[in-house]
Amino acid sequence: MPWLQLKAHIPPEQADTLEELLLNEGATAITLQDAHDDPVFEPERGSTPLWNETVLTGLYDDLEGVDAMLDRVRQAWAAELPEEPCPEIEVELLADRDWEREWMDDFQPMQMGERLWIVPSWHEPPEPGAVNLHLDPGLAFGTGTHPTTALCLAWLDGLAVTEALDGQRVLDVGTGSGILAIAALRLGAASAIGTDIDPQALQASRDNAERNAIDEGRFRLCYPEQLDDAETFPIVVANILAGPLVALAPMIAGHVAPGGRLALSGILAGQAEEVLEAYRDQGLTMDEPVTSDGWVRLTGRRPR
Repeated sequence: MPWLQLKAHIPPEQADTLEELLLNEGATAITLQDAHDDPVFEPERGSTPLWNETVLTGLYDDLEGVDAMLDRVRQAWAAELPEEPCPEIEVELLADRDWEREWMDDFQPMQMGERLWIVPSWHEPPEPGAVNLHLDPGLAFGTGTHPTTALCLAWLDGLAVTEALDGQRVLDVGTGSGILAIAALRLGAASAIGTDIDPQALQASRDNAERNAIDEGRFRLCYPEQLDDAETFPIVVANILAGPLVALAPMIAGHVAPGGRLALSGILAGQAEEVLEAYRDQGLTMDEPVTSDGWVRLTGRRPR
């Protein structure tokens, strides 16, 4: 079935008005995108960052009466914002396509390090004898497609190659989808604890652990406040953001056992030094940053 797409370039402060008008006309879906692909990373606390120009798109399954619909939108706009001209609305007919199949074709199995693969559920593992994690891209909490997750997975794979992960206990702070903890368990860790403040993330982790045949007794999930403050781990990972990593440095570093290893990610290159200093202040010996696509992984150890 073909679809009708209406698209307008508008200032962000007008987006709510146009979105409401298109929804009133029966839009099946509305999307908002930055017209210039300008990223906003970790805005100032209390601020609401807005793009300078927004592309608003409405999708319709009814192809009839387009001209009359546009007239109604313009009239309603004039009533809502009489001092602002109605934005130009582009009309496009989208041919019928298998959108789900095209989306799936975009994602192929991804190798992380020497023997770890992330394999979408609709693919066969390229190397059946490798360590294959079955995880679908597009989940909200991390699936290996982002450089920050890939950096941490490669680090875990490197530990496994040297047998430094074998039989160890792992703490994954901000576990999200559980991908790092699950990877560690599949690579040889004895057990893992994943913490997150979001109950949906904990549920996603449970689902992914089950999908990857991880025994419930080896993977404990909890909120951060349920973690024993005195408990330490030989391996600690935290893939969140620079601000929380700095704020939580005493807690995260406090869970690194003597001689234990730490990996941090979710950090932009320009933020690395601040995070490094926060963990050096907690008594950890930090390594040189490793960078991928502008994102940084920091690793370190607690002296014995």
